[in-house]
Amino acid sequence: MNEITITIDGRTVQTQEGEYILNAARANGIFIPAICYLTRCSPTLACRICLVEADGKQVYACNAKAKEGMEITTTTPNILEERRAIMEVYDVNHPLECGVCDQSGECELQNYTLEVGVDSQNYAIKDTHKPAQDWGLIHYDPALCIMCERCITVCKDMIGDAALSTVARGSDAIHGEYKAMMPKDAYAMWNKLNKSLIAPNGGDTLDCTNCGECTSVCPVGALVSSDYQYTSNAWEHKQIPATCAHCSAGCQLSYDIKHTSISNPESKIYRVKNEWNYVSLCGAGRYGYDFENRDVSKDKAAFDKAIEAFKKADTIAFTSTITNEEAMILQRLKEKYGYRLVNSEALALKNFLGSYSAISKTSLYGGDLKQVHEADFVVSIGSALKTDNPNARFAMNNALSMNKGSGLYFHPINDPVIQDMSKNITQFNHAPMMEEAALYLMLDLFGDKAAMPSAVTEYLAGFHSTKTVTIEESVDEKVTETVTKKVLNEETGVEEEVSEEVTKTIKKKVSKEVEVDDNALFGLLNAPEKFAETLEKYLAKKEKFALMVGPDLYTHPNAANCARLVALIEKYTPFSVTMIPNLANTLGAALICDLDSSRGSYTIGYNTRGDFTLSALGNGDLDMPALNQQEGTLTGIDKRVNPTNAALGYGGYVLNDIANALGITAKYTVDYTAQLPVKNGFKALSFDTLPNYYTNAGEEVRGYVLENIAVNSGGDESVQPLNPNAAIRENVVYLANPVLQFSAFTAASHQLNAKGGLYASHTAMQTNGWSEGDALRVKTAHGELSVNVIADGKIGGDITYLPTFDTAINSEALFDGYRFACVSIQKV
Repeated sequence: MNEITITIDGRTVQTQEGEYILNAARANGIFIPAICYLTRCSPTLACRICLVEADGKQVYACNAKAKEGMEITTTTPNILEERRAIMEVYDVNHPLECGVCDQSGECELQNYTLEVGVDSQNYAIKDTHKPAQDWGLIHYDPALCIMCERCITVCKDMIGDAALSTVARGSDAIHGEYKAMMPKDAYAMWNKLNKSLIAPNGGDTLDCTNCGECTSVCPVGALVSSDYQYTSNAWEHKQIPATCAHCSAGCQLSYDIKHTSISNPESKIYRVKNEWNYVSLCGAGRYGYDFENRDVSKDKAAFDKAIEAFKKADTIAFTSTITNEEAMILQRLKEKYGYRLVNSEALALKNFLGSYSAISKTSLYGGDLKQVHEADFVVSIGSALKTDNPNARFAMNNALSMNKGSGLYFHPINDPVIQDMSKNITQFNHAPMMEEAALYLMLDLFGDKAAMPSAVTEYLAGFHSTKTVTIEESVDEKVTETVTKKVLNEETGVEEEVSEEVTKTIKKKVSKEVEVDDNALFGLLNAPEKFAETLEKYLAKKEKFALMVGPDLYTHPNAANCARLVALIEKYTPFSVTMIPNLANTLGAALICDLDSSRGSYTIGYNTRGDFTLSALGNGDLDMPALNQQEGTLTGIDKRVNPTNAALGYGGYVLNDIANALGITAKYTVDYTAQLPVKNGFKALSFDTLPNYYTNAGEEVRGYVLENIAVNSGGDESVQPLNPNAAIRENVVYLANPVLQFSAFTAASHQLNAKGGLYASHTAMQTNGWSEGDALRVKTAHGELSVNVIADGKIGGDITYLPTFDTAINSEALFDGYRFACVSIQKV
């Protein structure tokens, strides 16, 4: 888009051609009231309060697009009259319960009522009874609802669940005299408000992925967290800016804290909030906040045992739910004492990046989620998006809904959530081990064959052959018919029959045999019928392409080849590439630590099993702080080093205390922030200098972005051939987590507290004769375990999966690195 100049209230501002006037004003710090509009979503015109005058004509700022030279006035006498009338209507029958409403103090209805100056009421209508509704994690009070439709909009355009809609509520009609006396926009808005309510599309049950974003965007107290309701007042909270500790999205959030009770002054997290105009949270981030290690004090005897354990250990095993600074301490311990550092998911990503770099000549992938949001053609390979990284899924949905985009989703497990995003997305439910085929297909469909290595081009050509098919087509055929009609003989005055030949053109279907291209990759990936025609429609007028690849590739038996193929895609196709790390700091751990593949004879475990265990879950030999009790940084999917702050206090020892006792000294853990390895893309910046906010224009100003280091690998661009016989086609089990779970820390939070099992689709439950809770014995070539079966309505097909969040189930022992395995399952 071209940059243009417009004038708002006499002030000259720069914006992009086609940008909404409201966004242009916000980006330049100019206030235009708006209740219904969300920055990243489509306009609904539900509130109409953003009325402005553009080039002498009244328009809605959320829906009118800026043009070069446009002159905009945000207030005129008529606009002020409209806004006041609209706010009066919003206040009609709105319950006067501000003193106990959960939104009071942050309520936009309160703010705009005061801003517009409503000090009297000119309208009235009989109210109707609107009982409150419990939707599980969410409470809906329709009496407080102002029908701004933000919840509907964000659910559809941002999240992709489309779980909410408006329904008729039944009410008295507005008296006819109001139509004549009221401003037209106020009357139209009131008429809608009086007739409608919000309701789940599934009836009384809210069928969604429980992100809770609808409660975040609600401007009043109509939608709130069931757990938070009536527990606190918004103005009592202290907001602690932080980074989500669960998946690798690195979402900004704030922990809202205050004292636990009158008798207990210790801080407690009451809820999580997010900057919803700029970033969305999944349910794990929103509801899984209280995973802190509680009631810990310094146990000197346990600490001394830990030091002794470190002195005899040869291995430190750890998960990626640690900060960059803690990872740096572990690396320093390795450098001084020669410990093996073992972290399987970080090592897999590290190795994958190494193989990728051999071709890309860069240390990191080039894309990020912002590019996915802005794309109009998005592809995902090797990731169960909605559970591996929900924000990656939100980005894909946003691209499809807002950019009129299309997409391809390659994964063995059928995902109805992905399919329901758009009619312009195609799922390839290929067999496990065929991820390589998907990558080859991307090169084949989109690669610049003239620029690619000739060996790769020739190999791709080998998947193609021709076949003869019979097609039907319509052809024009001329047909001559004899038509008899009656004609009046003017001389005799008598009608006579006259015949004449008439030629007309008719459509006729004919069959013919034609030679067509037959791409064997389509068959290997279970491509839908006529996919080539579908793809041609998808690609019409597409300009921005984004590819996301995920953890299924990092642990793939041929991960090195997959990585090289990803690099070729980034180099020779129009796609930007974004890699999805597993956990909150998998990428940071991979870049900071020199990792090893196996343990030695004695292991210190940090948040994982060891001969001596350090645990932020409070179930080890020495307590450690959880991520909501620490200052530090986390490295997320966007290659951004994001700061996080301690929301809650912690009275025990930290990893830095152990390092100090072992001769590696620093006063605070965050002293290591400035020591993170510059050679791997980090910057020598101290923790206290790192920013953490968004601008009005939506620019993310948080921490810093890693430098993408040039790599002089000297390698060629060769790749390995695909082995179609490696496909795992039957009796498959997957290593993954259900929606809202990522680790033992999400499971520890009181709202998400859960126990794992074998998760199966409703179809698989019925096919196998399983009932919820049945005890099953699950066996692979690497081990077996006994679990209960759990129905998962958010997947389809026959593939079951085992979780990693429940530490009581050692699911990883059944797998040899790769996330898929052959399985036998028996009822106990």
